[in-house]
Amino acid sequence: MGKERQRTRISSKIDRLPEEIKSKIDDMLLDTSITYEEISEWLFEECGEEISKSSVGRYALRTNKATQRLLEIQQQTNQLVKAIRANPDEDYTGAATHMLMGGLIEKMANAEEEFSNMPLDKVGRLVVAVSRTEAYKRKIKHDMKKKAELAFEEMEEELMKLIKSDPSLATELKAVLEKAKTKVTSDD
Repeated sequence: MGKERQRTRISSKIDRLPEEIKSKIDDMLLDTSITYEEISEWLFEECGEEISKSSVGRYALRTNKATQRLLEIQQQTNQLVKAIRANPDEDYTGAATHMLMGGLIEKMANAEEEFSNMPLDKVGRLVVAVSRTEAYKRKIKHDMKKKAELAFEEMEEELMKLIKSDPSLATELKAVLEKAKTKVTSDD
């Protein structure tokens, strides 16, 4: 098979500038009245760096994306911390897992280049793995539903033996058990 390209970290001319200059560029980017071309001209006039307006634009996109992602993560974390403080006895592993899955899904959505360069046999293995996982999930759900139904049937038989002497009580108990069985075995 062909050799896969390794991803390298993006390093532009701006990334190699001293921190104080990058900080000034970041401040200029926050001011929407300053154009990329003006920033490019400032870099040449003040710092002697010849950096195109396109390079400034690409740098702005990268830094904006990173900043936006950090803000989203911070907001999610703050919400989780608030919920934990309000209900310290709850189990929040589901929420944490949901946050992690969100990050993974975003990573997959942005990985178009990696998927287009992926060998066909690897794509096939991934598709099969996802399909197996979904089938396994459905099987587990079906098995759990069957076990719950059997448990309720056995419990109903046992209770009916105990209360045979009172027919109205038996009818009420059967209705309660049916209602509980429906709730437990529903697909929700």
